[in-house]
Amino acid sequence: MSEANGNENGTVAEPLLRLEGVDTYYGQIHILQGLTLEVRAGELVCLLGGNASGKSTTLKTVLGIVQPRNGTVNFAGEDVTERSTSYRIRLGIAIVPENRRLFGPMTVLDNLEMGAYLHGKGAKEDFDRVYELFPLLYDRRSQLAGTMSGGEQQMVAMGRALMGRPKLLLMDEPSMGLAPILVERNFEIIKQVHESGVAILVVEQNANVSLSIADRGYVLSTGRLVLEGPAAELREHEDLRKAYLGR
Repeated sequence: MSEANGNENGTVAEPLLRLEGVDTYYGQIHILQGLTLEVRAGELVCLLGGNASGKSTTLKTVLGIVQPRNGTVNFAGEDVTERSTSYRIRLGIAIVPENRRLFGPMTVLDNLEMGAYLHGKGAKEDFDRVYELFPLLYDRRSQLAGTMSGGEQQMVAMGRALMGRPKLLLMDEPSMGLAPILVERNFEIIKQVHESGVAILVVEQNANVSLSIADRGYVLSTGRLVLEGPAAELREHEDLRKAYLGR
């Protein structure tokens, strides 16, 4: 555990986010099976797994879109298991959804303002922070979001989420639909956001690129946690490919 995750006495700080013993179901189908994971303040954690492994369900559980049948969800020192999605967002959770889901007929500026709805249209410092991370968005602030490339739209989606001043940023398959060169650039930007102090939980199928920037990682297979540990160790783990593919 890094010193950043403890206090002066060496005591480990409470996690910013902790799922403990979570079971979720879609009807009679048992999706997440006893899942326990955590993200500490300032950490970048990746959640890996193939299709139908439970990754997106995990994010929906964090957001409160899916309610666990068993287990608890704690965020920022509070049990939010039965709290609404809007309540969790107010506490400081934001998401960059799969396929970005921008308001295509609206401008970049309008999309950013939508991300700041809890704070009105956003303070100058919020825009300054986003434009510092994504200078292109300032230049394109009057452009319709739907006319931008996939990589540019990903910047808008990330900027929109950051306008809400999150403590924890959830990212659902950020590499999906992007060319390899854009995937690399996208993860460089995610690393920049992480270095600015925001904790991030990234859900991904691309193990190599996500583990290359993460502090720690978890691997899901058919709803069960099969591997966890420091990202550097997971990259070298001989069973990672087997577990990641669910075989």
